[in-house]
Amino acid sequence: MKALVCTEITNDASALEVMDVETPDPAPGEVRVRVEAASVNFPDILMCKGEYQFKPEPPFTPGMDLAGVVDAVGEGVAKFQPGARVAGGAKTGGFAQYSVLSEAALTPIPAAFSFEQAAAYPAAYLTAYVSLVRRANLQPGETLLVHGATGGVGMAAVDLGKQLGATVIATSASDEKLQKVVDYGADYALNVTQGFKDRVKALTGGKGADVIYDPVGGDVFDESTRCIAFDGRLLVIGFTSGRIAQINTNIPLIKGFSVVGVRAGEYGRRFPEKGRENMEAIWKLAAEGKTRPYICAEFPLAEATKAFDMLTSRQAVGKVLIRPNM
Repeated sequence: MKALVCTEITNDASALEVMDVETPDPAPGEVRVRVEAASVNFPDILMCKGEYQFKPEPPFTPGMDLAGVVDAVGEGVAKFQPGARVAGGAKTGGFAQYSVLSEAALTPIPAAFSFEQAAAYPAAYLTAYVSLVRRANLQPGETLLVHGATGGVGMAAVDLGKQLGATVIATSASDEKLQKVVDYGADYALNVTQGFKDRVKALTGGKGADVIYDPVGGDVFDESTRCIAFDGRLLVIGFTSGRIAQINTNIPLIKGFSVVGVRAGEYGRRFPEKGRENMEAIWKLAAEGKTRPYICAEFPLAEATKAFDMLTSRQAVGKVLIRPNM
């Protein structure tokens, strides 16, 4: 089979190659999936640069989220049979024509979802759910400020925030991309290149945002501390700006807000029962037609590096997919 392989750790995509590798066989408790679509996430890029918390040794095939058809099952697998449509993922392995995953890592694809939607869904919506529901306890009527709103996890937060009854303010550095987020459901859109704290305060009657979802960090985090409500929750999702922000603890003390770290996957590993509940909750929303991932581009495996480039160059809106069997 063909797979995208990271042959060495570099600071760009130069060590990514499409190679012929042996098709894996499922061990007991495992399922082999013919991959129809796989989505690119920032952790995939960071792993190839050696900058993610999980650091696989090269050579490895990146790809966290995938969707496809069950091709074979290992001994003891009872939930799935060949031909079933499934989605899910692991830390690596998705950018290949076939991938082997544990039975527990997969879920049936809702009838209303395509392979593409299912591949775009798990990581982004799990991050949004753990952030907004588990960590922030976002309530109906509260104001949610979503930074990096035009990215995959940002669009998911906008979508889920509206489902939870929040007023959503979306930010980005591109007016063109922000219009797509407004069309997607955000109540307000702000360009961060012009600053945002005063406009957030104006939109909230001087109160500030109750919950701030920040996958950007850096200057965006710094300014967020100046427009958060008392008893607000500032969610640290990531640092796509490249700078890890720092804060003097007198600021949250005086202003009465919390800085809350979010690691959605680790949350599920630490609290397995809650992790299962989280996955069930997001897929229930999908099955009910309440959530819908936004996909902006698809590439065949031979052009996989173009998908990586779209994320690193900030051209993507929502999710970018790789189609290994296209």
